[in-house]
Amino acid sequence: MLKGKTALVTGSTSGIGLGIAKALAAQGANIVINGFGDVDGPKAEVEALGARVAYHGADMSKVADIEDMMRYAAAQFGQVDILVNNAGIQHVARVENFPVERWDAVIAINLSSAFHATRLALPAMLAANGGKGWGRIINVASVHGLVGSAEKSAYVAAKHGIVGLTKVTALENATTGVTCNAICPGWVLTPLVQKQVDAKAAAGNISNEAATKQLLGEKEPSMQFTTPEELGALAVFFCSPAGNNVRGVAWNMDGGWAAQ
Repeated sequence: MLKGKTALVTGSTSGIGLGIAKALAAQGANIVINGFGDVDGPKAEVEALGARVAYHGADMSKVADIEDMMRYAAAQFGQVDILVNNAGIQHVARVENFPVERWDAVIAINLSSAFHATRLALPAMLAANGGKGWGRIINVASVHGLVGSAEKSAYVAAKHGIVGLTKVTALENATTGVTCNAICPGWVLTPLVQKQVDAKAAAGNISNEAATKQLLGEKEPSMQFTTPEELGALAVFFCSPAGNNVRGVAWNMDGGWAAQ
């Protein structure tokens, strides 16, 4: 379905981003991955699906890096047709104790990076398809783009901001072939969430399994994690012809979290 299209997925060397990159690769898209840590492993996983894969190590808190990444993606594959803004970090503290530099970093990586990548991707998307436009911008927000949680001020503010940016981007391009939507996962067992499970187990001197149940029980009625594969399938839907008129939604996959 996506043969000849190019998808750039930020923060895609693990977790949600890798899951989405693999789902788009399975549909025939060229993939540009981005992120820290092990690169060869994730790159091989995506290539195994038959995709052409390139990597750029942009630090998503730096505008110059993001600009360089977008130029690199265009040089590798022509242009970015599908942009998945997924890069994110977390810090937990009460507002009065929240380190200012951590606030700035969370906002830069979780929110501002999506704005910069979007503004850079839009011109080519709007010019595509003989000037009628074709593009998909998928912002990975969070259930925290819809509801709040204590001690997550920067993360919740950034994710609410992502939902707002999604709506504005969708409205500005509503008469074109470019759509913008947000995915709002609940708990997904990524390295970021595993750290929270480990911390809960250590703090309560309980098993990892008990800590997992405690974490899910606090927020997620389904008592199960959403998987990167499920989120990848939703991203594929947004890119399909059935998604042509899905514009500006914040689609939560959260096991009933926001329904409470």
